[in-house]
Amino acid sequence: MSSRPKIKKKTTPGPELKAQKNEEAMIAGILEGSPEGIGVAVIRLECGCRKMAAVDKIGEPASKVIIYRDDAESICDACKKDNGAFARVLTQFIHWQEPLPDGATRMKIEAKVLGVYTNQ
Repeated sequence: MSSRPKIKKKTTPGPELKAQKNEEAMIAGILEGSPEGIGVAVIRLECGCRKMAAVDKIGEPASKVIIYRDDAESICDACKKDNGAFARVLTQFIHWQEPLPDGATRMKIEAKVLGVYTNQ
């Protein structure tokens, strides 16, 4: 067993990241209101708030960005101040709607919407 403390780690987009049950209804609502949307960018912040927005087939926004927090009347004070700053992102990915775009298109859209990651 390792005695090293666990460090929070930002994760890169990947197939292992999936919407949680409590996010699925919000994703469905966003896609329903965004006919040109082919997926929803999901960004989970360390404070527990989430940012979501639909994306279209070329990676452009297909909806407004929604920031919410489960079981709360409003978002946290930190998000009110910094609008969910990138430095506080824990995980981010795109929840794709069926039929999924091909792998190259998904990678291109993910890079455009979520950014490119490099390990140094």
